[in-house]
Amino acid sequence: MEEPSQVKRAIIDSSAGAISGGISRTVTSPLDVIKIRFQVQLEPTSSWALLRKDLVITAPSKYTGMLQASKDILREEGFKGFWRGNVPALLMVMPYTAIQFTVLHKLKTLASGSSKTENHTNLSPYLSYVSGALAGCAATVGSYPFDLLRTILASQGEPKVYPNMRSAFMDIIQTRGFQGMYAGLSPTLVEIVPYAGLQFGTYDTFKRWASAWNHNRYSHTTGDDSISSFQLFLCGLAAGTCAKLVCHPLDVVKKRFQIEGLQRHPRYGARVEHRAYSNMYDAVHRIFRAEGWAGLYKGIIPSTIKAAPAGAVTFVAYELVSDWLESLT
Repeated sequence: MEEPSQVKRAIIDSSAGAISGGISRTVTSPLDVIKIRFQVQLEPTSSWALLRKDLVITAPSKYTGMLQASKDILREEGFKGFWRGNVPALLMVMPYTAIQFTVLHKLKTLASGSSKTENHTNLSPYLSYVSGALAGCAATVGSYPFDLLRTILASQGEPKVYPNMRSAFMDIIQTRGFQGMYAGLSPTLVEIVPYAGLQFGTYDTFKRWASAWNHNRYSHTTGDDSISSFQLFLCGLAAGTCAKLVCHPLDVVKKRFQIEGLQRHPRYGARVEHRAYSNMYDAVHRIFRAEGWAGLYKGIIPSTIKAAPAGAVTFVAYELVSDWLESLT
């Protein structure tokens, strides 16, 4: 088959990336909302942490577990509460995944000398990790303001502090200036390098293993070593889980910087005061001192549960949509 032109290839990659990202974000939004509520809560988010004597606990915890948080959100905000902030999330994730997959495919094309996706499978793990990390950085910078608005809207419950994106945007500009739209970008970029590198690198590694396993099992009967949609799902699931477990503390730090100094309704606990953290290292140190190791892993359970299907849905949807778009050309 003739290789598609660079412009056509870029359109296919960006379209498939945007669609797959939107689908994944919408499907996993409830887990994302719970995760964000945990991450921005300064009080303990697990009942066992309340028993510790060395932690500074200034007020009762609003959320102390996934089940309790789910019940509270459902009772106080209804089902729509689980999709709070989904509009800016879609506005964020669609350009994010579009940029990510476009840059990723371009880097792999340069490395392999071919724009065909099937020719990228044999790239070394090192190149897959580097390509994924660079693609993640480019996508983060391009879509970051929407990520910040998503965090702010998803972190609030009822009554709302910010009724819509516009009110949140205006308060950020008035409170922190235009640079406030990029609050937390540094820990995000530090996080995205290992996260995207691990996600894409392990995904390609698992795909190679799946292909080799299929070859050994089926080549003598059908001669087909192609990877099934279910295997792609498992590869994406494993890749997302591995990346999230390693990088979660940086995600907590990022969320704290994003809501720093902004309004927060008292019923949801203490707010992160303006300039509470001087830099990323200081944030890690202060969170650890005030909240313990558990503070750096707040939201890890819903985050891990979300990362697996999110990664799987994103990769499978991307592969299927990309193949479908290629078939139309």
